[in-house]
Formats: sequence, structure tokens, C-alpha cells
Amino acid sequence: MTNKAPQTAAPRLGTLALNRATLARQLLLGRVEMSAHDAVEHLLGLQAQNVQPPYYALAARLDGFAPEQLSGLMADREVVRIVSMRSTIHTHTAEDCLTLQPLVQPARERELNLFRKGLVGVDLDRLEAIARELVEDEPRTLKQLREALVMEWPDADPFALGLAARCRLPLVQVTPRGLWRRSGQVALTTAEHWLGRPAQEAPAPEAVVRRYLAAFGPASAKDMQTWAGLTRLREAFERLRPELVTFRDERGTELFDLPDAPRPDPETPAPPRLLPEFDNLLLSHADRSRVVPPDLKGRSWQGNQAHRTFLVDGFLAGIWRLDGDDAHVVTLEPFGRLTGRQRTELVEEAARLLETLHGTGSYDIRFGTVAATDR
Repeated sequence: MTNKAPQTAAPRLGTLALNRATLARQLLLGRVEMSAHDAVEHLLGLQAQNVQPPYYALAARLDGFAPEQLSGLMADREVVRIVSMRSTIHTHTAEDCLTLQPLVQPARERELNLFRKGLVGVDLDRLEAIARELVEDEPRTLKQLREALVMEWPDADPFALGLAARCRLPLVQVTPRGLWRRSGQVALTTAEHWLGRPAQEAPAPEAVVRRYLAAFGPASAKDMQTWAGLTRLREAFERLRPELVTFRDERGTELFDLPDAPRPDPETPAPPRLLPEFDNLLLSHADRSRVVPPDLKGRSWQGNQAHRTFLVDGFLAGIWRLDGDDAHVVTLEPFGRLTGRQRTELVEEAARLLETLHGTGSYDIRFGTVAATDR
């Protein structure tokens, strides 16, 4: 009779340990010396619903960052703006644009299914071919694309036609959209046409699991599914189990991680950070308590709009806004009481962020009233 070795219980990771590990992966525990290109790649893209957030995201993370670095990469077509994870706009490296988009295509197909009523009688393969020809002939706005497609299918819903083109094709936003202080309207062409090379096959899910854990771990399979907007990723985690380490969080959820990934001492100081709206730090886990205290859940949103947020001691602690000409006024609205030292450090961080992105000058950094609850 063979005796089976007893299974060792997975170690527990408290919330503070999980917080510090995630901040380290997100380059937020201390600014790092890394190129803008390598940071965008490491972070698997930057949420980019609006033009400025990727610049603020990198300014919070990189030592020596200047907005011209990211703007130059975009102008040189080394990074692009495209709809990807969670069917939202991200700034990706050209390489990830051509590989991650096929990975998340199933989510785009599910999104398209929501608009089938407006596409009755529409041959989607033909729509894809026509739309490709249109945007590769010259970049088109969604309005121009819808107007051209409705000529082919006059009984279809114009909005659904445009959405179908966006779901079936990897459409990137061409420059000057996305350039620092030079942005224009959204005009679209295909990633292949803009980058001058064909799309790649979707990577093996296991390869993306490793990259996700490097940027967001330790994490559960459900966490990664939330980040990607995909389902059925558990199998990929199970296939990788022999090469990963596992933990349990305070709720007992199993978390996976790369063996050599950083997991700093929970007592490691976490400096204050100002983050842009829709920062992936707050959007890429099913359980966000590693960064968002339970009593602040929902406080970083108002309707469908996300606020710019700031962290104190590694956790969500308030929201901030820019006012005035050339963004020279910053108002910080904490959710609770801050110590004198925390307020001083937060003001210093705000000044550094503004100087990085808007140059040296006189800035008015003030504290506003505690933001109202919006649940």
C-alpha cells in the first residue's frame, strides 16, 4: 500500500501583504527606472478611455518619465490605442496589439451578440470586408464608417453597424489622437495596416497567465477573468499549477503566483500616488479589497464615470481633480482624515506629478471637502 504524502496547506497572505505585492508588480511601491515601452509591455497595456490617463499612469510609476517619451512611441507606431481587455480602450505596444487582440476576440463577439436585433439581414463577413477596405483606404471616424455601411444596409441600425465593424476588426486610433497636447478626433484603421505587419495568432493562455501574474499577482483565475473580460481561464491555471506557487487570502480564495515574483514585507512603506481615472490597478481583480478598503467600495465612481484617485499607505484614500488653465490647480478630496505627514507627502507627490507632466511652475494644490458617497 502506497502512502500518499500529506498535502501542505497553502500559506495565507493577509491584505497588507497582498497590497504590497500588487503595488510592487504595478511599479507603484517605488518609481522604477524603466523605459515607457517596457513599462507598457510589463503592465500589459494601460487603460486609455481618455487621452491623458496613460501619461499620468506612467508618471506615477517611472523615474525620469517625460510625456514626450510615450507620445514619441505613439507617433512612431511603437504603441497604439485599441479596444482590447474588457472591450475598453487600452494603450498597447505594437507587439501586444497584434497578439492580445486575438486573445480577447471572444469577448468582442459576445459584445456583438447584444446588438443582433439591429443587424438582421446583415452579412457580417461582408460587413467586415467592406469596413476593412474603407478604413485601409483612409482612416475613418465611426460616423463616417456608419454612414458608408448604412448605404449597404439601409434597414439596419447604424450604431450596430459601426459596433459590428469595431468588434470584427482590430481598429486602432491613428495619430494625432493620443499624442501629448496634440490630440485630435478619433479616426480608425486596422492594426495590420497601421503597423505594416499581419496580426499574429493568439498566444497560448498559459503565456498570458504568466504575464498577468507578473503584473497583477498574486491572483486567482477569477481575477484574471475580470481583467481580460474572458471566461474559462481556470484550465490554464491548472495546467500551470506545477510551476506556480499558491496562497490563500483572508477569505480563503486560492491565489496563484510566479515563484520568483516580488512579495515584499507587508510593513514596506508605500508612498502616496495619484492615479488617473480607470487605472488598471483598480479594475483588474474580481476582489479589489487588496487596494480598495471594503467601506470605500464604489467611492471611486460616479455613474459610469471613474474619478481620478489617490493612494495613501497603498490603499484608495480619495479622489482628485485638475482645474484652472494648464492644469495648475489640483484639488485633493480625501475620504477620511489624513495625518499631517500624510497630507504633506500627498502634496509633494501631487507637485512632482504636475512638474513631470506640465513643467516647473507655480501650482495650487489644495484639499477639498470629503467626497460624497456615491454607491
